Amino acid sequence: MTTTARAVVLREADQPAVIETLTVAEPRAGEVRVRMLASGVCHSDLHVRDGSWPRPTPIAMGHEGAGVIEAVGPGLHDVAVGQPVALSWLVPCGTCRACRARRPWACPDSPSFRHRLPDGSAALVDADGQDVSSYCGIGTMAEMAVVPDAAAVALPEGVDPAVAALIGCCVSTGVGAVLKTAEVPAGASVAVIGLGGVGLSIVMGAQLAWASRIIAVDRVARKLDVARSVGATHGVLAGDDRDATLEAIRDLTDGGPDFVFEAIGRVQTVELAIKAAPIGGTAVLVGMTPLGAQASFAVYPFVDGSRRILGSNYGFAEPAVDFARYAALHLAGDLPIDRLIDARLELDDVERAFDALRRG
Repeated sequence: MTTTARAVVLREADQPAVIETLTVAEPRAGEVRVRMLASGVCHSDLHVRDGSWPRPTPIAMGHEGAGVIEAVGPGLHDVAVGQPVALSWLVPCGTCRACRARRPWACPDSPSFRHRLPDGSAALVDADGQDVSSYCGIGTMAEMAVVPDAAAVALPEGVDPAVAALIGCCVSTGVGAVLKTAEVPAGASVAVIGLGGVGLSIVMGAQLAWASRIIAVDRVARKLDVARSVGATHGVLAGDDRDATLEAIRDLTDGGPDFVFEAIGRVQTVELAIKAAPIGGTAVLVGMTPLGAQASFAVYPFVDGSRRILGSNYGFAEPAVDFARYAALHLAGDLPIDRLIDARLELDDVERAFDALRRG
């Protein structure tokens, strides 16, 4: 019997995504089929939608999702039909230098980057018989997804699928940037520039780390209120005058926070984060810029002041361990992921979601 599912498909960059009914392959050895229950909308999706990150088209959109396992390929015994899962957008190759060193987030050979299943085949086919790629190999903005079993990470029962979807990307990226990349110690001061899902997750991570002062920075007052509700101790309403924003951050931290996290991915805010790092401080770059973006900074103060710049991809996530950890923290009331959810929309409303993301 042929299995079909509706999915958000991008036919051409910088053109509206459309809803199509696609044929879904049966899972083979090492694969599972997931009935999708929720998908986040991330700035990475917007980069693909608007063309600043070229990807093969047609492509089923979405890389931040959760659901339940509906079918299992032959030979798989450690996953079960009905198991709640969050999908990881990065499936490491397992053999490269980074994977051997237990740094899966740094794997350069991940099949996820080819936006197909590991053997190069497509799990989706359109009405004309054309293969449809899946963003990061998972294509979560769909009713179903066939993915490598390593991408489907088991979660405990009772986690809201929308919360589980966010664990799959923005929460792991933000919380992990604090706890795993920067290893923020208790008592440190932290500033977070940009309060989207990743930035708010950084705020929550800083609270988990027992940071003494957590400064939330954004141009939208409403987001400062949300940041305070998840752990920020102070807020800075940014404007067009970046020097004024910089001084406001410094005034709250006796010259600058120990750790400055940039969670937008714009050159201007990257440079602001670097400037805000005090002597002995660290700028942590988490936001993903358009390809080719370049920032500049004065080198001497970084050397003379023993400052650091860290890049943080996916919060140094080890999904098989970290997803369940973050879910448990949420269920215990220590990680209020549900407060990151602005709205719940249907697949047909995807362009509304992209528009809302552009507006901030």
